[in-house]
Parts: sequence; C-alpha cells; structure tokens
Amino acid sequence: MKVASTLSSLFFLLPLLSQVSAQGNQNNRNGGNNNQNGQNNNQNGGNNNQNGGNNNQNGGNNNQNGGNNNQGNQGNNNPQTSLTLDPAVIAPGFANNGQDPPVAGQVASLTSTNNFINFCLTVNLPITDGKQIQSGSCNPAPIGAIPSIDNMPSGKFEFPPNGGTVPPNQQFTIRMNIRNLVTGNFVNAQANYFAAPQQLNGAGQIIGHSHVVVEQLQALDQTTPTNPREFRFFKGLNAAAQGGALTADVTDGLPAGAYRLCSINAASNHQPVIVPVAQHGSLDDCVYFTAAAAGAANNGQNNGANNGQNNGANNGANNGQNGANQGQNGANQGQNGANQGQNGANNGQNGANQGQNNGQNNGQNNGQNNGQGRNNNQGRGGNGGFGRGGFNRPRRLARETL
Repeated sequence: MKVASTLSSLFFLLPLLSQVSAQGNQNNRNGGNNNQNGQNNNQNGGNNNQNGGNNNQNGGNNNQNGGNNNQGNQGNNNPQTSLTLDPAVIAPGFANNGQDPPVAGQVASLTSTNNFINFCLTVNLPITDGKQIQSGSCNPAPIGAIPSIDNMPSGKFEFPPNGGTVPPNQQFTIRMNIRNLVTGNFVNAQANYFAAPQQLNGAGQIIGHSHVVVEQLQALDQTTPTNPREFRFFKGLNAAAQGGALTADVTDGLPAGAYRLCSINAASNHQPVIVPVAQHGSLDDCVYFTAAAAGAANNGQNNGANNGQNNGANNGANNGQNGANQGQNGANQGQNGANQGQNGANNGQNGANQGQNNGQNNGQNNGQNNGQGRNNNQGRGGNGGFGRGGFNRPRRLARETL
C-alpha cells in the first residue's frame, strides 16, 4: 500500500515538476536574452561612444578647417604675402605693344595682362633667387620705385682727374662727389643680389650705394671696346658719403700704364639705378688717367708740347716760304707785264718807223710822178700825214709813260 501510495504521488508531482522546470528554463533563456540585451546595450553604448569620438574628431577637423580658413583668409588680407595678383596694381599699358601706329626703326614690345608675373616660365633659365649666377638667370623681382626727374642721381670723379697721373705701384685714394643717392645701403651680394625692388627714401631719393672699377687700356686713345670680365680694381662702396663724397683706397696702386676709371651707381640690391625718363645725362662718370713716374709723365707732356711747337714752327715757315714763292710769282708776272709793255713800245716804234718809211716813200713817189718842183711839198706832206703818223701816237704815249 505504501508503494502504491508513493507511485501515485510521483505521477501527480511529475507534471508539476515539468512545468516548473520549463518555467525555469524559460527564465534562464530570458535571463540570457536579458544578458544579450545588456551586451547589445553595452555594444550600442560603445557604438555611441565611438560615434561620440567620431563626432569629437569631426569637431577637431572642423576646428582645423577653421584654422586653415583663418590662415587662408589672413594671407589673402595681406597683399605682401598673398599669392594672388591684386587687380589694383595691374598695368593696362603692358598690353599695348607700342606699334599703333608703327614707327620706322621701332620694334613691338612684349605684352602682358598680368604684369608678367609668370614671365620666367617662358625662358629656360634658373630663377635668380638672390644669387649671382654666372651662366645667366631670370629675375622675377619688379623694378620697383622710380624717382622724379629732380632726384636722378649723378656722380663726378675728383681724383684722379681726367688726364691725370698717379705714381705706379703706390697707394692712392679714389674720390667721387655724389648727389641724389642715399649711399651706405649695401645688402648681402651673395644672398640678396637683385632680390628686392628699388626703393626711395622719404625725400624721393634712391636708397643704394656706388661702386668704382678700374680697367687697364692699351693706350689712352684706345677705341676698341674693353672686356667687362677683366679689370684691375673693383670696390663696392658700402659706407655713406662724407661731405658729399665717396672714397676708395687703391692699396697696392696700379702698374705703369693707361687706365679708365668708372662708377656704377646702384640701388640697395646692387641693380643699376633706374630713373623716370629715357633722355637724361649720364648717371655715372668715367675718367682716363695714367700710372707713371713723374719724369715719364713730364717727358710725355713736354714731348707733346715740343711736337706742337715744332709743327707750328714748321707750318709757319712753310707758309712763309709759300708766301715768298707767291711773291716771286707775282714779281715774275710783273716782269712779264713789263716785258709785254716793252714789246708794246717796240711795236709802237716799229709802227712809227713804218709810218715814216711809208710817208717818205709815198712822198718821193708822188713827187716823181707830179714833177720835181712839187716833190718837196709832197715830201713834207707825206711827213706830215704819215711820217709823224697820228695813228701811232697812243703807242708812243705808252712808251713815254714807262
């Protein structure tokens, strides 16, 4: 009975236990799902965090872009750092080739509508870039500020004077007077050569400096061009003028010979000075001088003077002789005239003789023909008509006058 009672209880409890077990499993599954949901939530949270990070990164990028925009805007606001050509500085005249109308002997200009800002792209040369490139280069720096005609610079050498003499191989000092150039402004010639435009000071004068160069010549009267690569002395004058004059010491002097000394007035970056008009006096100066001992120099001057005197004396003597010859020729002409006069007188005498002879002959003939008694009359008449002959009287007067 106990066994049967126990089995009956089991049959009754099994369905209940099955339901409980199923509910437990369901709860476990639900819990697992909840865990998965929690994981999903965690993943979603992670994704949200990542999205937040991305958003932060995007915000950083936006900030960087803002920084870039600010830098770009700031650069554009400064025309001296901007890479864009400001329309206000475009020269419209650069687009005109100058041939309207054409002029004989005049060529067309190169033209541009953007101030030639990319001109150096058209030539196969390196950019100058502040360097002294001996093989040639292209310089993109503009010419710069140009002074008025009243501020054009000019220089004149004081020593050596033109035609002067200095002792050979002895130190001497070049001295040049200068005006309208703000001297003493000399940039690094190895790093800033032609690297900036010409500039003016507040008074409108070119800011710059000068140079002096001495070239040796074959003779003072040399007419063949010199070679610019060859010179005896060169110096950039980077000190300011004192009392309106620049100086340069030629420490070792110069060997005996003939020389040319010239100036090269320049802006700060060593480019030759630029002025506003094409027609102007020379902005630089040149003189010719000799390096020679004092005696040699004097001998040269004396020889020149003596040659001049000798030439003058010889020319004067020759002229005198020529005058004497002309006088002699005149005398000869006078003598010839006298001879002609004498010949004329002789002709007169001959004419008189002919008159006398003709008169006498005619008288005699007439006397013989008309009779002896009338012969005397005819003779006298013949003498009166022809013997004294009135046609020959002017010749006789000419002879008497002589």
